[in-house]
Amino acid sequence: MKKLLTAVAASALMTAPALADDIKIGSVAGITGPIAELVAPIMDGRALAAEHINGAGGLLDGSQMVMVPADSQCDPKAGVDAGNKVVNVDQVVAIIGASCSGATNGMVQSVTIPAGIPSISDSATAPSISDLDDKGLVFRTAPSDAYQGAALAQYAYDQGFRSLAMTYANDDYNAGIATVFAQVFEQIGGMITANQVHEPNKASYRAEVATMAGGGEADGLALFAYYGGSGITIIKNSLETGSFGKFVGADGMFDQSVIDQIGADTLRGNIWLTQSASDPDSASYKSFAEAYAATGNDPQAPYAAHGYDATFMMAMAIEKAGSSDSAAIAKALMEINDPSGVEIGVGQWAEAKAAIAEGKAVNYTGATGSVDFDANGDVPGFYGVNTVSADGTWETTLLK
Repeated sequence: MKKLLTAVAASALMTAPALADDIKIGSVAGITGPIAELVAPIMDGRALAAEHINGAGGLLDGSQMVMVPADSQCDPKAGVDAGNKVVNVDQVVAIIGASCSGATNGMVQSVTIPAGIPSISDSATAPSISDLDDKGLVFRTAPSDAYQGAALAQYAYDQGFRSLAMTYANDDYNAGIATVFAQVFEQIGGMITANQVHEPNKASYRAEVATMAGGGEADGLALFAYYGGSGITIIKNSLETGSFGKFVGADGMFDQSVIDQIGADTLRGNIWLTQSASDPDSASYKSFAEAYAATGNDPQAPYAAHGYDATFMMAMAIEKAGSSDSAAIAKALMEINDPSGVEIGVGQWAEAKAAIAEGKAVNYTGATGSVDFDANGDVPGFYGVNTVSADGTWETTLLK
């Protein structure tokens, strides 16, 4: 909670009146809502990138990059409201965010695409985002769950799971990854014994758990939910009723509160959660990790590195465009990863400015690895799997 308060306080500071030559970028995120603790480090990743940019010459002829926060609450309607605020009130030229897939889908379809404003989400992963008629305006540094769902299915099968009951929260992110997971798990030889959607924020899920347990004998439960919405309660109800003792899931469940509320000894060896990760051996990640750790944060926090990359790449696009025109920025986002260009890594803003000023092509390699946008504005990615360590915290192992 301390980090959350720190991030919100920092965001408040960034709302100070901008100077005439400042360039305002919307920083839309689920500052409150079911994954607020997860979002705080992401906001700090964005802030670190803006600090690197402003401390090494700023944008264009010295303009400061001002991050304008708005709370999307991990909710589609709130995402629309947040998008309207930063676009129509604050007059931003581009947006980083939103955090969650539902909020992102709502914001881009109702606000940013019609307004011609480019956006890069650092943590919205629903496959549906790839299929938007987005006019070349919607990008992600977080890979699609079309990949994560498949990676989790293969990992679960490799761990010996052959039958799983499955439940997912009724939202874009959880429904999307659950669909992919079930398809791939069955394709490789597994069986889904029960497949149930549930509504978030209920006091109890005992009825849903009983229905899933009645679907047939299963090796465990595949749970796709936000930890603060329904995930922790479903695990508790599963254990209390003896229905399920082993769980697989994804990054919506990745938070220390899961261990703290259920118990490390109970979950150790009984839960596996995937998340989008970074290659710890890459030079760019090491640069990020050192700088981010110096702010008092954990470099392995989910999507913190993706937040850094999204912000740095938006700045590079503005520099490449040579203006703060939104259409030009969107076009330039596809031009900052030229394989023949000058290699740019984390923190190398002065080098990026110099190369672009000299008319050279640039190729950004991010804290998360390759961030080359495809035709859908998506990127490849690495994944890690989280298990409970001996000291009662999450331990991440990179999947290769």
